[in-house]
Amino acid sequence: MASTVNACQAVKPFYWDIGDPSGSLASGSTDATSGNPTYTASSTMAIASASKWLYAAYAVQKRGGVLTASDVKFLTFQSGYSGFDSFGSCTADQTVDECLAAGRNGSYFPATDGKFVYGGGHMQKHASLDGLGALGSAALASELRTQLGSDVMLGFSQPQPAGGVFTTPADYSRFLRKLLGKQLKMGTLLGAHAVCTNPATCASAISTPAPPNESWQYSLGHWVDSDPVAGDGAFSSTGAFGFHPWIDASQSFYGVLARRTTLPGTGFDSAICGRLIRRAWATGASQ
Repeated sequence: MASTVNACQAVKPFYWDIGDPSGSLASGSTDATSGNPTYTASSTMAIASASKWLYAAYAVQKRGGVLTASDVKFLTFQSGYSGFDSFGSCTADQTVDECLAAGRNGSYFPATDGKFVYGGGHMQKHASLDGLGALGSAALASELRTQLGSDVMLGFSQPQPAGGVFTTPADYSRFLRKLLGKQLKMGTLLGAHAVCTNPATCASAISTPAPPNESWQYSLGHWVDSDPVAGDGAFSSTGAFGFHPWIDASQSFYGVLARRTTLPGTGFDSAICGRLIRRAWATGASQ
């Protein structure tokens, strides 16, 4: 984390936390401003697509851990509802259904049905079909907490299950500990139903934000860092603003890299730094 030359330098400042089911084992903040850390465990921030793991875990919990074939298509982004505009199409005072009705958000595209297209429309439509359409931002947050636990504090800046959450690193870490400890049923489904996401390597993928020179997979609302060369098998849910939570491949440790960037297209830079942090933790050697 302290390196000035590796991939983590590019994403500073950030807060990081690593732990196991029992709690945090190590944490810290990089690059203080005027002697104060920019981000801490209690910093409230928008987490963009890191919301997807939370919504998928909610859906899995609500189903008692038994998903339908339709659920799997929606949560692995193969439903055909692939026209969602993640930024600027919805407002805080709308409901889930009103957000879905904006622009092309609720449009179904037959040509993408059964193919991976990364986007928020799949979860927006899933939430609507699952009876959440009338919920606004506050009610949607309350509903997710009925399944994730009242101890996981979160809110929605917009009623977008796939990208509207704001929370703190401490609360997301609490969610990850629940996955590791199998208190949430998603903890038994990490990597389940994973699909290919790189259009360059499989015809079943159309669009992905993952690095184009790597072949990641996508499971139920979360990524699998499965590239045969660079990947380490971790499960994660990186957001466009740089918030990067993960569980390592052995499902022994969780981690959070928390930051808020305004630079488009740089969210996955946090995922590359996350690999280095996991490697340093596993080996005890600087990266």
